[in-house]
Amino acid sequence: MFAVLADPSLYDFTGGEAPSLERLNGRYAAQAVGRSADGSQWWLNWVVTQRDGAQPIGFVQATVENDGPGLVADIAWVISPIWQGLGFASEAARAMLEWLRSQGVNHFTAHIHPANHASMRVARNQGMHVTSSKKDGENRWE
Repeated sequence: MFAVLADPSLYDFTGGEAPSLERLNGRYAAQAVGRSADGSQWWLNWVVTQRDGAQPIGFVQATVENDGPGLVADIAWVISPIWQGLGFASEAARAMLEWLRSQGVNHFTAHIHPANHASMRVARNQGMHVTSSKKDGENRWE
């Protein structure tokens, strides 16, 4: 079902290689728990499908935690390369942010490789801007 997500070009900016089915099963099992072991983070993941829901084409995710004055979510999106450039990531990210806001999240971050122009467009479409902060070679957006 998720074979379309294993395209090697998805890893151009994140590094590594497509995970094995066994590794994906382990990752999904951990994510399905929905929170960190100490309960300080929520792990939220949504599968992105075409409007008819027939085919999964990617996912969006958020890690939510309390940062003192409120809830902050570090967000991400991944869309299969054959579906990129059609607005799916922006639409899915917008829906995710609307839902997160309804749950009391008031601040959002994303970490984007400085050469990943497509992801930068998605972030801009959400009203985010790049900051001077970096993490693992990626720019922090807020």
